Amino acid sequence: MIWCRFQKNNTISYGIVEGDYVSQVEGDPFAEHRPTASRYRLNEVKLLIPVVPPTFYAIGSNYRNHVEGRAQVKGTAPKFYDTPRVGYRANSALIATNETIIKPKDAGENFEYEGELVAVIGKRARNVTPQEATRCILGWTIGNDVTERDWQKADPTNLRSKNADTFKPMGPWIVTGIDPSSMFTQVRINGMALHTFPTGNMLFSPGEVISAISKYNTLSPGDVVWLGTDEVPQSLVPGDVIEIEINGIGVLRNRVSAEAQVEAH
Repeated sequence: MIWCRFQKNNTISYGIVEGDYVSQVEGDPFAEHRPTASRYRLNEVKLLIPVVPPTFYAIGSNYRNHVEGRAQVKGTAPKFYDTPRVGYRANSALIATNETIIKPKDAGENFEYEGELVAVIGKRARNVTPQEATRCILGWTIGNDVTERDWQKADPTNLRSKNADTFKPMGPWIVTGIDPSSMFTQVRINGMALHTFPTGNMLFSPGEVISAISKYNTLSPGDVVWLGTDEVPQSLVPGDVIEIEINGIGVLRNRVSAEAQVEAH
């Protein structure tokens, strides 16, 4: 099943996507819901971020190639962690597919993307095993963990480098009943494929990550867990269109604009 969150005129609703149509639902996928008689073409509605998460978790250093590649860029030895290295991200940074990533005026050249699988929590999880954690996942979506690398060096909390407005595209929707371990992630800029990697080739599986979080933090329905990337990113520049595709889920597509360009309109 494909769940989306969309806006039609002034109304925001959840819906179920079937082909080129979305059927409006009363309620949401995390609680009671029922279908309505309203049905629209997808091109007649605005897709929103598929969920507004109560808590937004993200893991770093979860793919071998990314750890080794980033270490090479920095001129350091790769560091692999014994447990999932999980942090938080800001909801205010979230934008939907087809919305614009804004590069701030004072951002440097090392303005990079990270294509990520995102687990959407469907059931409360506290102190669960990896197997139990897997059963707490409602479904999957796609994230782009945009990062300003120069800021990141002097920003231990990632306040600017990863959490600035528009730095966290997520979407286009939530897909349930699929196994991401056999999927592939592809990153394209302006239509050119730059990276393709096995989505499930993680150092820590989704169940292991969620289990580790749940030892100390209660996960709630609607929480999202971003699961890392396997590429060594290139830099984005204003005018670029970045697409992140995970087969079985869909395509997250966003354009990059400079802050000054946006203010000029």
